[in-house]
Amino acid sequence: MATPGPVNPEMPFEPSQPPVIEGFKPTAHGQTESFKEKFIRKTRENPMVPIGCLGTTAALCYGLYCFHRGQPHRSQLMMRTRIAAQGFTIVAILVGLAASSVKSRA
Repeated sequence: MATPGPVNPEMPFEPSQPPVIEGFKPTAHGQTESFKEKFIRKTRENPMVPIGCLGTTAALCYGLYCFHRGQPHRSQLMMRTRIAAQGFTIVAILVGLAASSVKSRA
C-alpha cells in the first residue's frame, strides 16, 4: 500500500475552491461563460435541440388553446404532435452526444 506524500503546510486544503490537478482544465474553454454565451455555443453545436424544444412548446400551447376553445379533436392531434416533437428532441440530444463523443476521440 502506497503511503501518502508529505503534507504541504504552506498550501492548506481550501474546500471553497476547486482542486488543482496538474494538466487538467475543468472547462474546455478555460474561462467561465455567461448563460447567454453558453446557450449560443450549445445551440451552434447542436441546433436541432432548441428547434425540437420550440416545436414541443408550440404544440403544447396550441393544444391547450384548442382544448380551452372546445375543439377536442384538434387538441388530441396537438398532444400527439407534442409527443412526436419530444421524441425528435430526445433523438437530437442522443445524436449530439454521439457526435461529440466521436469528435472527442478523434
